[in-house]
Amino acid sequence: MIGTPLLDGATKILLLGSGELGKEVVIEAQRLGVECIAVDRYQNAPAMQVAHRSYVIDMKDRDALRAIIERENPDYIVPEIEAINTDTLIEMEKEGYTVIPTAKATKITMDREGIRRLAAEELKLKTAKYEFATSLDELKEAVEKIGIPCVVKPIMSSSGKGQSVIKSKEDIEKAWEIAQKGARGLANKVIVEEFINFDYEITLLTARTVEGTKFCEPIGHIQIDGDYHESWQPHPMSEELKKDAQDIAKKITDALGGYGIFGVELFVRGDEVIFSEVSPRPHDTGMVTMVTQEMSEFEIHVRAILGLPVSTKLISCGASHVIKSDIHKWNPKYDISEALKVPNTKIRLFGKPVATVGRRMGVALATADSIEEARKNAEKCAHAVKIK
Repeated sequence: MIGTPLLDGATKILLLGSGELGKEVVIEAQRLGVECIAVDRYQNAPAMQVAHRSYVIDMKDRDALRAIIERENPDYIVPEIEAINTDTLIEMEKEGYTVIPTAKATKITMDREGIRRLAAEELKLKTAKYEFATSLDELKEAVEKIGIPCVVKPIMSSSGKGQSVIKSKEDIEKAWEIAQKGARGLANKVIVEEFINFDYEITLLTARTVEGTKFCEPIGHIQIDGDYHESWQPHPMSEELKKDAQDIAKKITDALGGYGIFGVELFVRGDEVIFSEVSPRPHDTGMVTMVTQEMSEFEIHVRAILGLPVSTKLISCGASHVIKSDIHKWNPKYDISEALKVPNTKIRLFGKPVATVGRRMGVALATADSIEEARKNAEKCAHAVKIK
């Protein structure tokens, strides 16, 4: 049963983090009559612009986070970012609140050490070799064990922040500095990973629902400096490799539990599928599903949360390409007239109040008869958007 928004008995979602992915979650939830409250660290974040109410707090502040949850008393607490006091979510879950997918999943996946140990040591999934370091000296030792080249990431960060590749011993000190600047929270620990020369990488969107686990078609993607740049669906791969990817995704999502969509990132090298990371929420590479699937990843997430039927049916080949700012500007303006002349394309502007160089301000989406054509059109559309 779904209540009526803003009245007694309303079904309420409290969204922790109000970026572009959260904005689409709110839109889908409101289509089903769900009351939505958006929370973020700054005013007028994308999801706040479409939610019923919003709050600006530091979500790492235990008291502030608890106060908002107790005030709103939501049916579902839906984390959308990593920078949250997850210990508070665990406390609230014990007190009877429902955290999506679970408080444990939110805590483990926020911490690269936690999720890597779960995947490699408990579930015995194939991963890159890894070591952890809490100082520059330990980092030097870890690099010695893993070998060069290798990848260094803060154990708590997102969207490639703090990530770098060590290509020689001279890069080690710089990699440590980059990781410390890019880390979220107070943790100074880093993970050092084997550099894998993969053939391609995919996101396998995996939905845990009351009807069981369902998989979307694989999404191919390219990242630049650890941050999503473009994606396409479906990514071609053999049925055997797809089955291996689904087996890995089911094992890791079953271990995390709860309902909702998970973005499982995997490397494919030859006939090997290697686990990389998992996000217990819609994934940025999955924005392509807004034009490729019967239900986007956002609609699937909301439906899974509410215990409703879900479809992962693919209806078209498609691609997405980020629209990034090349200027620093408060209150930016957009010229999209030329961009929308590209056939079979759509644009989603996120409405972020501040543009900074390299910041993701929107996404271009394209459908076509082939992945190659869709990717070409999505890129052409994205590059035609002028931010002023």
